[in-house]
Amino acid sequence: MILKRNNTLLPTLMNELLKPDWFGGVENLNAHSPSVNIQESETGFELSLSVPGRKKEDFTLEVDKLILTISNDSETEALKEGVKYTRKEFVLGSFKRAFTLPETVNVEGIDAAYVDGILRVSLPKKEEALPKPKMQIELS
Repeated sequence: MILKRNNTLLPTLMNELLKPDWFGGVENLNAHSPSVNIQESETGFELSLSVPGRKKEDFTLEVDKLILTISNDSETEALKEGVKYTRKEFVLGSFKRAFTLPETVNVEGIDAAYVDGILRVSLPKKEEALPKPKMQIELS
């Protein structure tokens, strides 16, 4: 990650060294890509993308060689003639995001839902990656 400060580039080496390799290939393939949250639990990961104002049938999710690509093919909102904006921050055009998945993800079990402007992608972990229950050993 690189931060801009006073027109100089400062690498944040600690962030790069401490972040896990999973999802390290998060790639923003479009300047107007939605924000994403990634949560991990014992059983999997969940990606939440903030994408209000879209239609669920316009989303495409693909996995190829542990690269999850999420895109939305929406028409770019045309500026209305005669309308004067004092500020315009909404961007409702197409986007594409790609995420490198950890090898522990069971790609066959990926599920997604779009509700209330949030696209949630559930990425379950493979059986062998799940925590094992504690065993108690009886003494003989």
